[in-house]
Amino acid sequence: MIAHMKLSLKFNVYLFIVLSVCLACSEDKSKEAATDFCSQIHRNENVTLSDELKDVAEVMKTKTGVYVLEDGSGSLVARAWLCEYAEKTIDIQYFIFSTDNVGLIACDYLVRAADRGVKIRIIVDDIMVDADIQDLLTFSSHENITVKIYNPGVNLGKNIFNKIKKVTTDFRGANQRMHNKTLIVDGKVVITGGRNIADEYFDYDHEYNFRDRDILLLGKASSDVQKSFNDFWNSTLSKNVTSLIKEDANTIYLDNRFDKLHEYACNPDNFWPQVRKRIENLPATFKEIKKSGALVWLDDVQFVSDIPGKNDKKKGLGGGGNSTSELIKLIKNAKASINIQTPYLITTELSQNLFKDAVDRGVKIRILTNSLASTDNVEAFSSYQTDRIKLLNTGIKIYEFRPDAAERMKIMTGELQEKLDHKPIFGLHAKSMVIDGTVTVIGTFNLDPRSANLNTECIVIVRSDKISKGVLKGMEEEFKPENSWEITHVFNPDSEVSSLKRFKTWTRKILPKEIL
Repeated sequence: MIAHMKLSLKFNVYLFIVLSVCLACSEDKSKEAATDFCSQIHRNENVTLSDELKDVAEVMKTKTGVYVLEDGSGSLVARAWLCEYAEKTIDIQYFIFSTDNVGLIACDYLVRAADRGVKIRIIVDDIMVDADIQDLLTFSSHENITVKIYNPGVNLGKNIFNKIKKVTTDFRGANQRMHNKTLIVDGKVVITGGRNIADEYFDYDHEYNFRDRDILLLGKASSDVQKSFNDFWNSTLSKNVTSLIKEDANTIYLDNRFDKLHEYACNPDNFWPQVRKRIENLPATFKEIKKSGALVWLDDVQFVSDIPGKNDKKKGLGGGGNSTSELIKLIKNAKASINIQTPYLITTELSQNLFKDAVDRGVKIRILTNSLASTDNVEAFSSYQTDRIKLLNTGIKIYEFRPDAAERMKIMTGELQEKLDHKPIFGLHAKSMVIDGTVTVIGTFNLDPRSANLNTECIVIVRSDKISKGVLKGMEEEFKPENSWEITHVFNPDSEVSSLKRFKTWTRKILPKEIL
């Protein structure tokens, strides 16, 4: 079971309890106690999500508004504002919900929304949950917050013997993870795409950040996303966290149990004031977006999600799924061009033949993936590295992302980045396709066997020349030499990394590609 992320990414939903202890041990206790950062932050009580969407409420009944969220900071701002002004419900489904700055800020917004009476449902995959039991119970103790864990048995509440038993007796089941990433607010606004909830997805990390892509949906298609979420929520694979944890928790119902979280999130050292300012200004920004035409209204936006459990379990580690079938169909129907961005490029004979058939009928295919220097996953790169020449032989063009891509400061807009004396490494995490310049796919699907057969995935298929033109413009920029290396039969940039990383990559070649 290879998780596509750094090992430090964990779901300690309430790490703020630990952080508060550390802060209390600081030398300047009096200064900390004297500063009430939250008193300086006020929510606009005159704003509601319904009011802000009033001018598009009618068109939302029959059409879907589509807006691509390219930069991390902008995607963070959109999520925060929607949570701040949600009126009824917030439904969240993520593979990773880390508890670094971004994760704690997200928790703060969710608790504050719950305090206003907003009903919050959260589903997170078990494989990445590494939380303190008391902390998880504290979070779910709020009367308006319910947390479910998808496909438990390999992590939460299990000792090492239980974990080994699960993997050895149900290897396929243990490897079937939920990779979906959706945020649904009031059943009518959706953000989905490649980003998990962690610093590096929103330009907040000091060392390593992702080039990623999300998509904002307003109106009609939201109902399809909501249905998918409900399917996962009601699935027997999703278990209420309280049913998985049998330990006593005598302190989780204290009235002040969330105070330290709020103090942490209000502190400008943790949540940059520039970002809060952008959140405040989002309504004006949204009006400008609508005026510019960047928000495109479409009759038919297709949201495709795999079902819980993915497939019938009758084909070993294979079997496919809804998202896999739709992507195969799109590639088979391509007429002129396919442009792809994927962080992990692990192909099988089936996918190699699929690309070759497309090339043979005149389709030009370009794929941008991570280089060894930019990847966060040497296991995945190792498998890709083994088949790299085979892929070139199909006739496709391969590009590998540079960790020092020239455009990173254009896209990586985190306000702190400008103040650093170094520039964080930039890795690719976007999972996108543009086909024939008219069809755009944005979602969670990596081009690897795990996404194809094991992980549940979701994608949005948008048939719009305007949306496709905008996404393709970004891709074209990233294909340039200053942002990526073009791979040939005689050149690759593997030598750009240390001998130790190359050795680690070589040692991973024993892993079967089916689980990568």
